[in-house]
Amino acid sequence: MIWRSTTILVVSKDGKTVMAGDGQVTYGSTVMKHGARKIRKIADGQVLAGFAGSVADAMALFDRFESKLREWGGNLAKAAVELAKDWRTDRVLRRLEALLLVADKNNVFIISGTGEVIQPDDNVAAIGSGAPYAIAAARALARNTNLDARTIVEKSMEIASEICIYTNKNITVEEI
Repeated sequence: MIWRSTTILVVSKDGKTVMAGDGQVTYGSTVMKHGARKIRKIADGQVLAGFAGSVADAMALFDRFESKLREWGGNLAKAAVELAKDWRTDRVLRRLEALLLVADKNNVFIISGTGEVIQPDDNVAAIGSGAPYAIAAARALARNTNLDARTIVEKSMEIASEICIYTNKNITVEEI
């Protein structure tokens, strides 16, 4: 059986960065949990982080990422690159199955275990099974409305939950 779950979305606009994650965890064709928390504030509330994939793996990566942030004086870009390098080359870390989405007030990055560190052009990014739906909605709203970042994220996550069977409407939102 395959664990499926998660839509994590971040939008950074007009000095606000907002991240949201749904609460559904699915195992095969069964919903196992409705209220999982997949996003958090780290680095004394200065960075938002969300994950898609194994919870235990994501928690290990959150801890490692937060250590990298401290090591590099809060430099999000450098911490993301250093985590990706470790994740790709470390024998234990490279077995971890997750994606991380991290953001501060100025930057947004997707970090993978294959060494990818992707910074979107428009400060809108998403990971997880509902990512294509959430990011399409967020980009459309960001480009064609005057809505603030929080409203864009909330509306986009609602749209994703109506389309993706692995995404529910139990949304957690964090803002910096």
